[in-house]
Amino acid sequence: MQHLLRKQIITSIILLLIVSVKLQAQRFETYRAEHDNMPYYFGLTLGYNSCYLSPTKSSKFLASDSVMIAEPGQSGGIALGLHGTLRLSRRFQLRFNPQLVLGGARYFSYTINHPALYEPTSQTRTMPTTMWNFPLQIKFNSDRIHNFRTYLLFGGKYDINVVSNDGNQNGGFNNDWLLKLKKDDFGLEIGVGFNFFLEYFTLTPEIKFGYGLTNVLERDPNLKYSSVFDKLQSRMIMFSLHFED
Repeated sequence: MQHLLRKQIITSIILLLIVSVKLQAQRFETYRAEHDNMPYYFGLTLGYNSCYLSPTKSSKFLASDSVMIAEPGQSGGIALGLHGTLRLSRRFQLRFNPQLVLGGARYFSYTINHPALYEPTSQTRTMPTTMWNFPLQIKFNSDRIHNFRTYLLFGGKYDINVVSNDGNQNGGFNNDWLLKLKKDDFGLEIGVGFNFFLEYFTLTPEIKFGYGLTNVLERDPNLKYSSVFDKLQSRMIMFSLHFED
């Protein structure tokens, strides 16, 4: 899984660098030079994310032979959102970028040592995820070169999982098998973006990394899968295209 994450990151960065180098090599008119002096502006966001849960195993997992292996899986979803950016200075901007993340899922693959009757040895527990994402970020801008500029961003986020956490998520097994998650999550984000100033709007590809700070595991020692973990924290890689006025 880590190999896949590294591959996605490297591929995205290479594609962005190729596009930026080609555009810088061209000689063309500077578009919308007054954009840098705007006190604020707005835009739309279309994104794709890859997310998973980073686990910390509990002492019960180490002492018990019921669940032999419990590994997180990686899944993707799309994000739709709006954003507003406030100019703080020539270099710094403040951005609020609420998004609705659709189609993602967080899941774990388990290997059971002593399965019940008709229960498979290898199983996957999927927790569908549809959430509202509310990031607030500080952007640090480079100098503009013709119609191109890069920036770094850092900030925090608040996530709300709007999908009900009930037994319907867990493949029809009874409540002894549930792995429950909290609805709220707080985290940090860091990323890099590239502004391409076009004649009528700004196209901004961006890649960022999200690190959840909250333990999203709903603790219940009576639940077989829940007791395997001491802590679950969200991790996300998101590639976005911003369309800015």
